[in-house]
Amino acid sequence: MSDHKEPIEESNDLFEHYNFVVDQGQTLIRIDKFLMDRIMNVSRNKIQNAAKADNILVNGKPIKSNYKVRPADVISIVLAYPPREVEIIPQNIAIDIVYEDDDILLVNKEAGMVVHPGFGNYDGTLVNALTYYLRNNSPNKLADAHPYLVHRIDKNTTGILLVAKNEITQTKLAKEFFDHTIKRKYQALVWGTPKEEVGTITGNIGRSLKNRKVMTVFPGGEYGREATTHYNLIKSFGYVSLVECQLETGRTHQIRAHFKYIGHPLFNDETYGGNAILKGTTFTKYKQFVQNCFKLLPRQALHAKYLGFKHPTTNAYIEFDSELPTDMKTTLERWDQYSNHKLLDAN
Repeated sequence: MSDHKEPIEESNDLFEHYNFVVDQGQTLIRIDKFLMDRIMNVSRNKIQNAAKADNILVNGKPIKSNYKVRPADVISIVLAYPPREVEIIPQNIAIDIVYEDDDILLVNKEAGMVVHPGFGNYDGTLVNALTYYLRNNSPNKLADAHPYLVHRIDKNTTGILLVAKNEITQTKLAKEFFDHTIKRKYQALVWGTPKEEVGTITGNIGRSLKNRKVMTVFPGGEYGREATTHYNLIKSFGYVSLVECQLETGRTHQIRAHFKYIGHPLFNDETYGGNAILKGTTFTKYKQFVQNCFKLLPRQALHAKYLGFKHPTTNAYIEFDSELPTDMKTTLERWDQYSNHKLLDAN
């Protein structure tokens, strides 16, 4: 049997990608039945939605779900998938919805909110809040309405998150994430100043072999998945810098792991060592200043600032930009003042 599949792993983008090369002895069979026999826990409806969204390619061309598979066909399919199912309890939690129509909505997520229920976080999540909102406040108000996730951002990362309101929209958006046609820009405060003002960080990202909660860069590509982060320096404050990052891939903790890898962990990122004073002087006043900044910004300094994409229904290109949250803004102002005073003292 020469069928071959390559599911996506360790990704904040919620999709699976499978490749199959059809065996030479394969008899003619509908592609939806062929795929149901080879992909675990997938319904015919989900495969048919993938076909409607042009997410099933045979020999590089989109096909319909009644296509008959032939020997040596090369099949590629992108499927949106939910995280492991747990019972979703609708909860009336305040959320900042910045845009909504019949197919999508965008949320400006605050720090401290987990996106989806899971181990240790069974309620109080964004999905709990969105489920309540869709059933009670949304224009449609369907009793069984629920959000369809297409990507995630970390609990203590703030910013723009795109959510689908139905499965066909989710499936189309999954393909956009897979094709890297969705533009995502983040802003981060990092320790030190990168040598290059404009640069690209590459290196496979996967779970650490020593600590499963931490992601590690494997530059040799022996583990993990390919990951690419483009960045440009917005401003250096001497000991820390504000950078803008554009993601080409969406791996778990991608920006956090990549900047740790190049020696510039995110400011106050406890998981990746950024919660220590990594740059600067030994003066007590400086140490106190940094500790005060840590209290102002008690999380990794990362914000999902911009999202641009083709609307899955209208095909119009739309974009959204969000302001930095108060904790990051205030911390940047403090560093700006500190670096200016330092320059004045030097003159």
